[in-house]
Amino acid sequence: MLLTAITFLLILSILVFVHEFGHYISARIIGVKVEEFGFGLPPRIFGKKIKGTIYSINWLPIGGFVKLAGEDEEDETHTKDEMKHKSHYFWARSKKERAAILLSGVFMNFFLAVLITSVLLVRGVVEPTKIVRVEKVSVGSPAEAVGIREKDIVKSVTVMERLGKREQVIENPDILISTVKAHAGEMILVTLLRDGKQLGMTVIPRKDPPAGEGALGIAISNLEKKVYPWYQAPFRAVVINGQRMWQMLSSLGNLLFRLVTGQDIQSGEVAGPVGIAQVTGQAVKYGIDAVLEFASILSLNLALLNILPFPALDGGRLAFVVFEKLGKKARPQIERTIHQIGMMLLLGLLVFITVNDVLRLVRG
Repeated sequence: MLLTAITFLLILSILVFVHEFGHYISARIIGVKVEEFGFGLPPRIFGKKIKGTIYSINWLPIGGFVKLAGEDEEDETHTKDEMKHKSHYFWARSKKERAAILLSGVFMNFFLAVLITSVLLVRGVVEPTKIVRVEKVSVGSPAEAVGIREKDIVKSVTVMERLGKREQVIENPDILISTVKAHAGEMILVTLLRDGKQLGMTVIPRKDPPAGEGALGIAISNLEKKVYPWYQAPFRAVVINGQRMWQMLSSLGNLLFRLVTGQDIQSGEVAGPVGIAQVTGQAVKYGIDAVLEFASILSLNLALLNILPFPALDGGRLAFVVFEKLGKKARPQIERTIHQIGMMLLLGLLVFITVNDVLRLVRG
């Protein structure tokens, strides 16, 4: 439990800190003054002002935050000093510059996901292939009787049908399982590849195999560990995370559609901090690679959620910049109020999901 809690807090802190660092570095490059860049959340433990920016360490060890000068306008009038140095203020920068600052946090989370995935690809990842390999042969099974061995590659299965012989090429485990099951009790020809040599073995699959064994009595897999060269890994990682983000977006869209149309939502489909901590514990059991993979997916989730056009999120603030581009600039007071309402809704949703997670854990 302690290791899970520490791992969960560490992952969450890194993901949020990286997100806020994106805002920080883009603001500095563009020229917007950063009033404070904090590690953790207030109250403050320690802070030191360096070149106009307070760098602080705070009590709540969850991520960090960036406070930009002029990020939230109090009103539409500004002091003479503000107008004199207005280039240092967020509100005074161009729409493209403000959009870049808002999007930089999302970009950094996507970049982190790609970086972690690249490391995993270089270390080696298990991927599905079109090669079906025998992993285990059960004692006393039809496969053992005809001499099928571990590490044999199943190339095809030839069966007798009304119109004659039919050869079924085996490209994944499901094809082999369904073909053998459909011809249980009949003689079939299994073509194997062993040490580079092709072999043909006739065998009769069992109709009623023992529990835990299949008709042939073999365990098969099409998964192999593949190690990517360091120069290929980043490109493959971008593709993988792009596909994952699309799947996340599709799932989120489907979830919102069912929510709006009044369809049932399963409790496990949405998880808050408690649910995420539970998954973290499961990842810890499988080792460092599983933890890194989970952190990568979580970073991608954070990027996707933040880009949504919901008040208080980066995407919500970006929406106001887009409206301004269309000539529909909102009054600062109205925008601030909308973001405050959005934050309250998000906090309320977080509490609801957390309670749901706790109840699900209690019920088992």
